[in-house]
Formats: sequence, structure tokens, C-alpha cells
Amino acid sequence: MAMMDSVKQKLKNYPTLMSVFIFLSVLGPGLITAMVDNDCGGILTYSLAGAQYGYNLIWTFIPMIFSLIVAQEMGVRMGIISGKGLASLIREKVGVKITMFIMIGLLIANFGNTLAEFSGIVVSSEIFGVPPVISVILAAIIIWLLVIKGNYKNVEKIFIILSLVYISYILAGLMANPDWGQVATAVVPDLQFDTPYITMVVGLIGTTIAPWMQFYLQSSVVEKGVSKDELKYSKAESIIGPIFTGVVALFILIACAATIHVTGTPVSDVKDVATALIPVAGEYAGLLFGLGFLNASLFSAIILPLSTAYYVCESLGFETGISKDFREAPVFHGLYAGMIFVCAIIILIPNIPLMGILLFSQVLNGILLPFVLVLMLLIINDKNIMGDYVNSRWYNIVSWIITIIITILVIIYVITSFL
Repeated sequence: MAMMDSVKQKLKNYPTLMSVFIFLSVLGPGLITAMVDNDCGGILTYSLAGAQYGYNLIWTFIPMIFSLIVAQEMGVRMGIISGKGLASLIREKVGVKITMFIMIGLLIANFGNTLAEFSGIVVSSEIFGVPPVISVILAAIIIWLLVIKGNYKNVEKIFIILSLVYISYILAGLMANPDWGQVATAVVPDLQFDTPYITMVVGLIGTTIAPWMQFYLQSSVVEKGVSKDELKYSKAESIIGPIFTGVVALFILIACAATIHVTGTPVSDVKDVATALIPVAGEYAGLLFGLGFLNASLFSAIILPLSTAYYVCESLGFETGISKDFREAPVFHGLYAGMIFVCAIIILIPNIPLMGILLFSQVLNGILLPFVLVLMLLIINDKNIMGDYVNSRWYNIVSWIITIIITILVIIYVITSFL
């Protein structure tokens, strides 16, 4: 902290450099949260969208990115102004009973989501010829040691490096030699009204905001200690992060649209996608796609249990924080380690009904999301909590419209999932 103050003092006469320095110092929570949104489920959805519909669904990325920016901006604003995580604020706003109901639902959903990430580790490691037993056990140990032995500042640096690995998808998309003219014209919707198309649209937009994201974002902003004076820089990150993650997701779709859709190769998972890219875009494109998927699965397998540990402990009033050791925050670290190793063991059980578990967790995520968004809007408009930093009238209108649209899409998604 003293060194940072010293640097600020030296940059006092250089306002532009000062702004860049402060922005880099607060960089982390928004970028990390947005990038983890491109988890293994999201990547598979973008891949299948490109493989099945070509460039046709590119228009969906505009509302996706905009919705994520709005949600993230509110999250960082609540965290910085209140100094509390979202779970703590929900408990104060609606009481322990409703908070516990939401927390139990999120715990179950995140358990299923973490299982999905470990399944992604299995699939991606098979692309590189690594046996599942080795990849899963090694990943679980690395993920556990990263947080149990680290502090927030060092762990965040590793997270930012993992975020940059997503550039591999941009490279894979460029190697696919897409038709940029078709990409540009696809920004204008060319709607279809058959059930598979609508389901894919709902899946794409519906994966934009997940409940766990809002809890992790706010808790990490609080633990990082971002001050009110630095709010505008965190707001800038809440715009840059979603744009970056949207561009990465767009290139995943473009890579598959330019290759797999053109050749008509049938694909059902990411291993199929990486293999199908090789004859058209080259071996390196397939390997880059596989590397990106491995990174995304590993990254998400770290963040999801971490998010779970944050909001469960906050809702129950236990100590939280990566910088705290096991003696200071035993429930936090115990829950984090428990989720990782239980999921690692389960994923190695032969013939486990993984698809059923994943479907159930996604449906549960969808059911919980509207409740979380509505509670966020109630909290951020509470002057007792936010003071002068409540939403403006127009911001509220936009936020409620986004919440209502996402709720409708979620209802459609849940119904189609059951059907």
C-alpha cells in the first residue's frame, strides 16, 4: 500500500498516467468474472450455434454484452459503496430464511456446475492424450493449492493470466478464414421461428448472466478493497470485461461457422469441434481451441467453488477471504476444498449420469437468476445502503427491462429443458 501511494505521488503531475495506473490497480474482479462466463457449457453452446446456424446468430451478442455490462456495473457499485458482499446485503434486506433458501439452491446449482467444469477438464485433456485420472487429480490438487496457499493479490494475478489465455479462441477464429462480409451483415437479425432456433437463441442469451457471477464479483471487489474514489475505474472495467468476453465468445462462434458449418461435419461436444477444425483451419487451430477449453474448464473450476464459499459464508456470517488462512476462515476454506475434491471423485465414477446432473443444475440456475436480479435491483435502489449511488430513473428502466426479458427467456429455457 505504501509503495502504491508513493507511485501515485510521483504520477500526480501526469493525470493520464495516473488514471492508467489506478485502472490497472483495480483491474481484476470485473475482467475475471466476465471471462469465467465463457465456461465449458458456454463454449459448447457458442460452438454448436456456429456449427448449426453459421453466422446467423451473431446478432445475439449485442444484447448479451449489453446485459452483462449493466449487471456487472451494478455489482461493482454495490460492493464498493456498501463494502459488503451480495449475500450479506440480501440477508440484511430480506432476512435469513429467504437468504437460506437462495443459498441452498445456489449451492446445489454450483455443485452441478463445478461437476461440469471437471467434465470439461476430462474432455479437453483427452484432446491432448492425457488420461482422465491423471488430469482430474492433478487439476484438483492445483486448484486447491492455488487458493489455500495464496493471498488475494497473488491469486488475482494468476486469474488475470488465465483470462488472457482466452485469446487462443480469437487466434483459432482468425485461422478459420471467416467471411467478414457475412459476419458484418449478421449483426442484423435474420429471425427464424422454428423451435430449435428459438431454443438456441434462448440458450445463448440465457447464459449471459449466471447467479454465481454476481456473488463472486461483489465479494472479490470487497476483498480487493476498491475505494469509493476508484469507483469510476471499476465501472470502466465492468464495461471492458464483458466486451472482451463477448469478443472471445464471438470468435468461438465464427471459428465454427467458417469451418464446421461449411463442411457440414456433425459435432456434439468440444472434442468433436476441435477435431473438425483441423482439416479446414489447420492443426494449430484445433489445438488452440482445445487449449482454450482446458483453460476455461480449469479457470471455472476454481472460481465456482470460490464463489460458493463466499456467498455461503457471507450469508451465515462466517469469515471469508483468500488472504485468510484455514485457522482464520475454516468454513470458507473447508467448503472450497470440499467442493473441489468431491466433484473430482464423482467425475471419475464410471457411467455417472452427468448429463442429468448438468441439466438439473442449469435449470436451477435459471430458476434462481430472476430472484437474484430482482433482489439486486431492490438493494441498489435502497438509499439506506447506497446513499446517492442508487440507480437513476433511466438506469432503472433499462435494468428492469433486461431483468424481465431474461426472466422470460429463463422460463422458456426451463420449459424446453423439461420437455
